[in-house]
Amino acid sequence: MGEDKKYSLIKPTLDTPFHIDFGWWKSHDQNWRVYLFSCLCLEHQEKYSDLQDVPLIDKVDPETAEITLVDGLEYLLLNHCAKQKDFISEHGTIVNSVFRIFLSNGNSPLSVSQLSSITGKPAETILKTFMGFEVYKGIRPLQKK
Repeated sequence: MGEDKKYSLIKPTLDTPFHIDFGWWKSHDQNWRVYLFSCLCLEHQEKYSDLQDVPLIDKVDPETAEITLVDGLEYLLLNHCAKQKDFISEHGTIVNSVFRIFLSNGNSPLSVSQLSSITGKPAETILKTFMGFEVYKGIRPLQKK
């Protein structure tokens, strides 16, 4: 609970970096796997039609060589499906477009200004969407460590 209050004190600006906070999303939305599954390419939707069959995957950090176990859906999306040319739709909602942008760039943080230039949507509209108390698909300001 304390972590959520900490975030609510942050007043994002057009230059505040955002990202998908997968940890927050997983702990606050029991349907996160269903949504991630819907973002898979057709090949992987067919292969993993039973969400229980998606394995954990060893992910190697390219800088530290540290190995961590990650959810297979998350890994498939970030490393394959999000790289497909038709992954980001020009006609998607702001939330879906921004979510897919983060997936396609490996979840590297982007400011609202950068997201605006990619989506063609007004920066103020994007900021208003993601600065409220409701968190959409785990998209939150990047927490400095």
